[in-house]
Amino acid sequence: MLTIGEFSRAARLSPRALRLYDKLGLLPPEVVDAETGYRYYHPEQLDRGRLIAWLRRLGMPLDVIRVVCDATPDAAAKEIERYRAVIASEAATRDRVATFLVDHFSGRAEPMPTPLTIQYAARTEPGVGRDTNEDTAYADDRLLAVADGMRGAAGARASAAAIEALRDLPSGDLIPALAAAVDRAQARLTEIAADDPSGQAVTTLTALVWSGSQLGLAHIGDTRVYLLRDGQLFQLTHDHSYVQSLVDSGRLTDDEAMAHPQRAQLIRALTNEGAAEPDLSVREARAGDRYLLCTDGLFAVVDKDAIRTSLARSVGAGEVVDDLIARAYAAGAPDNVACVVADVVPA
Repeated sequence: MLTIGEFSRAARLSPRALRLYDKLGLLPPEVVDAETGYRYYHPEQLDRGRLIAWLRRLGMPLDVIRVVCDATPDAAAKEIERYRAVIASEAATRDRVATFLVDHFSGRAEPMPTPLTIQYAARTEPGVGRDTNEDTAYADDRLLAVADGMRGAAGARASAAAIEALRDLPSGDLIPALAAAVDRAQARLTEIAADDPSGQAVTTLTALVWSGSQLGLAHIGDTRVYLLRDGQLFQLTHDHSYVQSLVDSGRLTDDEAMAHPQRAQLIRALTNEGAAEPDLSVREARAGDRYLLCTDGLFAVVDKDAIRTSLARSVGAGEVVDDLIARAYAAGAPDNVACVVADVVPA
């Protein structure tokens, strides 16, 4: 058996990281001494530890790392290839911006592009037969967000509080500002849980923060962001759900996932317990882009083709929101529905 220090050096993972991975169930020790609490690892765990270290060097989120570690070799390769495409896309965007700025300050570029702004609409409605609505949708000139709270009074308060924590972010680097806002949201959930008989406060959170021509994305749970660009629909978020992990590992098809009885079970969410691990990123917006943020009450009953058709309509954001919610109701609307639609336009 290896002590945590020995295992840390051999796997190239810090003891602090190992304690986190133990807490998350990603890499628990083989034995924990009942008296001292010392952790001991089996040498056969080194392969998994080293794989986690390599994947973290790629910047891969922990929930995706779990999928890769538990998948068959073919499924793991496909998941890594999918993530490599995400890295390449983000790197290409940064490279284009850097090239433009170099050319601009060298006098070789065209004038600075036209400033952009957003036009938006937000709406939430209870599902058919629901007497409560824990979904929250919000939009203003800077923040677009949806959240889906755990059913009950604490869930409704949690989803509203999570979004409230993201309002009035300071100007500057979006990633640190978003990370700090998520920490504030989690602290607020701790207060809510302490004041609720259930002792729990849980919500998903998906938000876009507008800054110039950039959008900072914070995402945790199974609420989603879609982008319609040049007639094509892209899903920008990855569901942090148990069923999605089965799809990622090749054990379920997308169609099977939609009808799975554990479809709503999350493996990552904003809660009053433990440290939140949201996916954080920054994207460059383009004039003509249309964004949709929504809870599972929409995408679980309205398929992507219908969503793309609705978003592609040459009408304002408000009409698109109304159309999407009408489609959810036409499909039975068994769950609460929240959505935000935003168009990127010249300022």
